[in-house]
Formats: sequence, structure tokens, C-alpha cells
Amino acid sequence: MNFENLGLSNQLLIAIKRLGFTTPTQIQEMSIPDIMAGKDIIGESSTGSGKTLAFGCGIIEQVKPKCGLQALVLTPTRELAEQVRESIHTLSSQSNLKIVSVYGGVSINRQIKDIPKAEVVIATPGRLLDHLERGTINLSKVKILVLDEADRMLDMGFLDDVEQIIEECPTDRQTLFFSATISKEIKRLANKYMIKPTSVSAEKMVDPEKLKQVYYEIPRNMKLSLLIHLLRNEDSDLAMIFCNTRNTTDYVVKNLRANNIKAIAIHGGLTQNKRAKSIKLFNEAKAGVLVCTDVAARGLHIDNVSHIYNYDISNDSNDYVHRIGRTARAGESGKVINLLTDRDEENFSKILYSYPSFTIENVERPYLKKIMPIIDGNDRQSQGKRKQSSGDRRHSSRRNKSRSFHKGN
Repeated sequence: MNFENLGLSNQLLIAIKRLGFTTPTQIQEMSIPDIMAGKDIIGESSTGSGKTLAFGCGIIEQVKPKCGLQALVLTPTRELAEQVRESIHTLSSQSNLKIVSVYGGVSINRQIKDIPKAEVVIATPGRLLDHLERGTINLSKVKILVLDEADRMLDMGFLDDVEQIIEECPTDRQTLFFSATISKEIKRLANKYMIKPTSVSAEKMVDPEKLKQVYYEIPRNMKLSLLIHLLRNEDSDLAMIFCNTRNTTDYVVKNLRANNIKAIAIHGGLTQNKRAKSIKLFNEAKAGVLVCTDVAARGLHIDNVSHIYNYDISNDSNDYVHRIGRTARAGESGKVINLLTDRDEENFSKILYSYPSFTIENVERPYLKKIMPIIDGNDRQSQGKRKQSSGDRRHSSRRNKSRSFHKGN
């Protein structure tokens, strides 16, 4: 299959060729013909699978310049909104469309000025509602509505916002839902707001044969020491380190930098400019380690990630799957390393129970030199730390009593 067989216009084919794409991905091959035919679509597809190009083709084909706002894409995060805007802008090089991204964390005044000129708006739900309440955006001409990363938007508590926005759009429209997982709530939304939708599901892009998952059992006060040891000794390209909170993310970045490891942070507490700068540095490989929370990282497309470190084990089993899905792509090998303290055991057991097919190997931790962390008053890491001598912890009493994690434990 090639793009010429998918019913695309010459204008789009030229743009796609200029972007260097020759063969459609699975989600593109499965969804583009129906998108171009104007059908409603529920697409199950992971981050980086090419779905933006798929719904971008539908937008560019339907939207006419200087005819008002006709296409709306909802995304869960600022970064994804900007990433989608850039992708559609590049794809629309043969047309003359005005594409605007709308999200919080930046001045609303510029958006108020730009929106009336736009034919396509990429927005986060909260800021879009702000504009609706102010009367600074008009959705009455929207003929294509896209929910990108729909599962994440619902996980983040945007359900009511999303429904309110959908109801502001004309009923005579094309609706596209794209999501890494299709939950009951997404199916409910589809039944309520879509017309005879076609469901398409792309296989996960991660190659399980090239993905190795391991875990280390480690006392809390040696967790940072183990992370630094592994970052220095693992043969890696780009590495992503996931934390469950903003405080932990800042703590980890601060300590990695103090130990001469080039690390950058992304979490919801940073300004949009700082977040955009961090993504740019990481994508350009000017910093080899990205430390982030799930919310901030969701939807970002980053190539050449060889290692995923779970500094904290995710509270949600689905988030764990999204984390590990960022490596072992396109035929490349990848490794997932879980740092497991006593407070992570419950979450880890839930992951193993939810995904019994996962093979996660217990690895004996190496000899570690204790690294004294940099801590300030805001760091939760400073709470409840127990003194313990430095050196090899392999023969501690807890290690001798360590539990084996079995599927369904």
C-alpha cells in the first residue's frame, strides 16, 4: 500500500512526499480512506503511530481558506497542541490555511487576536472553554472535530469540558476520536456524539521481542544512587525517567545535574516556554535525559529513546504501558528499568496483575557508592529517610527477605 492508493488529492500527495513519507503506517492505511469519505472514526493507536497525519489529511481536504473556523482538534496538553499545530501546518504547505494553537500558560490576548483569522484551531479543553465563555471563539462552522489522546483527556478530568465543547459544535460534522486505549467512557461518548463510527485499531508499534523489562529492589535512600549508577553505566541513546509528582521530578533533575548528568525536566508546574525549550533540547539530543511526569509527557513524539526508567512506579497500570511504549520502536531495541522500593510494591503488583504477559526480570543490584542528595525544604524526598551506611546493600536484612513478584501477586 502507498499513499496514492488512499484517495488523497495531488496537493496532499505532494506535501507528504516533501515530508519524506513513502509508505503509510498501519493507522494511516486503515483510517485515511474512511476519513476522506467523511465517516466518523474511532481510532485505537499509540503515540508516534502517524495518526496526526491521518486526521490532518482530512482537515486539509475539507477546510477552505478564509471561510472561518472549520476544524477543531482537542488535545490533553499544551505540548501536544503545539506539536499537532506544527505537523498540520507542515502538511498544509500546498494550501493557505491559518492554523492556531490555543492553550493555557501563555497570554490569552494573542489568542483572542489570532482566533478570528483561523480556519483550524488546536486546543486544550480548559483554555478553549475560557474563550467560549468570553465569546472570543465561534464553533458554529466546525465541520470536523478531532479528539486526540482521548483517553488521556478523560484521565485528566476533562470529561465535562469535552462534552460541553462537543455540544457547542454543529451536529452536522465529522467526528474523529483517536486514543491509545478505547475505554468504556470513550465508547459512551462515541455512542452519544458520533454517527455510525468506524472502529480501526493499529497494532502496538513496540516490538515485544526487542523490549527488555527489569526491576531492582532498592531501599528508598539508595534509589538516587542506583539511578545515577545506571545512567553512567548503561549503554543508551536518549533516556526518559518517569516520576509521579512534580516535586520528585525537580528533585531528580537537580541531583542528576549535580552529578554531571545532563538532564532536563518537563512537568505541569513549568511555564510553557520552559517546557517547549526542554522538549527542543531533548529532541535535538543536546540533553540525553528527560525527567518527566505522565501528564506532561503524554502525546509527545520523541524518537531514539533507548531506555525508560521508572523512578516511581506509576499509580495507573495503563500509564505504565504508555511509558514503556516510548522505546523498542521501528525495529530498535529498548530497555525498561524499574526502581522498586517498599512504597512502590503495591503499584508494581497491580501492573503484573493487569498485564500477565509481561516478563519483568528481577536483577540483583550492583555495588553502589552512596550519593548524598541535594535536598531543600520543598523536596518530599527529605521526609522519612532512614540512616543507612554506604556501600553494598545486597546483603541487607531486607534483601534476604525480598519477595518474588509473580503474575497476579
